[in-house]
Amino acid sequence: MKGYMLIGGKRVFKKEEIEIRFPYDNSLVGTIPRGDERDAQLAVEVAEVGFKKLKEMTAYERFRALEKAARIISKRSQEFAQLLTLEVGKTIKESMGEVGRAVNTLTLSAEEAKRVLGEEVPFEGAPGVKGKVGFYRRVPIGVIGCITPFNFPLNLTCHKVGPALAAGNSVVIKPSENTSLTVIKLAEVLIEAGFPPEAVNVLTGYGEEVGDALVRNSKVRMITFTGSVETGKVIMSRGGLKKYAMELGSNAGVYVDRDQSSRLKELAERIGRGGFTLAGQVCISVQRVFVHSEVYDGFLKELSSFAEGLKVGDPRSEDTDVGPVIDKGAADRIMDWIEEALSKGAELVCGGKRLSDTLIEPTVIKDVPRDSKLFRKEVFGPVIVVNRVSSLEEAIEMINDSPYGLQAGIFTNDLRGAMKFAQEVECGGIMVNEIPTFRVDQMPYGGVKESGIGREGPKFAVEEMTEIKTICFDLNY
Repeated sequence: MKGYMLIGGKRVFKKEEIEIRFPYDNSLVGTIPRGDERDAQLAVEVAEVGFKKLKEMTAYERFRALEKAARIISKRSQEFAQLLTLEVGKTIKESMGEVGRAVNTLTLSAEEAKRVLGEEVPFEGAPGVKGKVGFYRRVPIGVIGCITPFNFPLNLTCHKVGPALAAGNSVVIKPSENTSLTVIKLAEVLIEAGFPPEAVNVLTGYGEEVGDALVRNSKVRMITFTGSVETGKVIMSRGGLKKYAMELGSNAGVYVDRDQSSRLKELAERIGRGGFTLAGQVCISVQRVFVHSEVYDGFLKELSSFAEGLKVGDPRSEDTDVGPVIDKGAADRIMDWIEEALSKGAELVCGGKRLSDTLIEPTVIKDVPRDSKLFRKEVFGPVIVVNRVSSLEEAIEMINDSPYGLQAGIFTNDLRGAMKFAQEVECGGIMVNEIPTFRVDQMPYGGVKESGIGREGPKFAVEEMTEIKTICFDLNY
């Protein structure tokens, strides 16, 4: 499949191309152009024209276009899912789930197009002011650069592009070089649904080349990015004076309380799925599990049994539970981190074997030291750390011992303990009797500390992607 950049609705090809390969067996899926600074400049200039055209669309027209795009993707769900599996390496079941969520995200965004609201400002509430009335409105900010990751290229792009278009902004999308073909199809659907071709543009290539040029362009008024902390910091240092929304890393923690002895098998399955879905390549994958000492051994036994029962293999097969990680380099790093933890005194419970360049067994490791990378950093692989704690307070301290703060979870029957956990854990989202991997697309989603800036979820993203304009009338004039 030969990919292309999409600028102003036109397909742009280049001599220099990047290969996209199926993570499972490294077979060629397709190619994309290697974009450069000139391509980024052109795309932004075209997007400025698109922004002017979007101003001519009513909120209802933007609503109808997003709604139509959702319907088109729903009808083509098999096509999108098969491409997702080839590009990302996620199982076909996971791919169909992502397509369904993308349809929902665009539908939610469509509704928000009709809800970009302001309110009256009580000017006469100030001393010495009489006869002035007014209000504020939320207005689009202009061209938005959307830099999207490899793990959910369809839905996470919809989370950026849907609200941007709903609010009346034009977009230039820079997808991961591993998963650009899916994003190109999405952009074509949005244009087919009724958006001006100039309003939806896709740049392909490497982040340090075409992505950097997009970030540094002063005509781009906002960058919305999902990816690593390190890249997020680089973007903000180079982008200059513009708005940012950053959804960055995590090493999500969950606590299993002492009163959960009768539910250990159920919890092990839920937590296991939270850690091994998409081979652990989810920002809110369960990575660190802290279990009360009274139920620790029983939980570990059940989690090990669940992990060993998962089928690892070809993601195109309906009965595969865990597919490959994105590439050999990612697998090399994950295996290095496992070895480092073991060398520091951690103990392997199950898994830990590399089955191919990109296939790693679902792995459970216990007694992982705090100074190991598996405890401190984001593994982004099929690895779950299980450590023993003696109290809720110790679990809270352990979870907070992290540079990240995206989401965390607790399983307990103690309402007071749940409230203490919710109040004291430093995260953007707290899940009570649910895994931290839980997310619905309408909720405010984002982190604190190094997990990011701003919130996603169509309603909340629209707020990030608009400016407040205050309007005052002097009735005495």
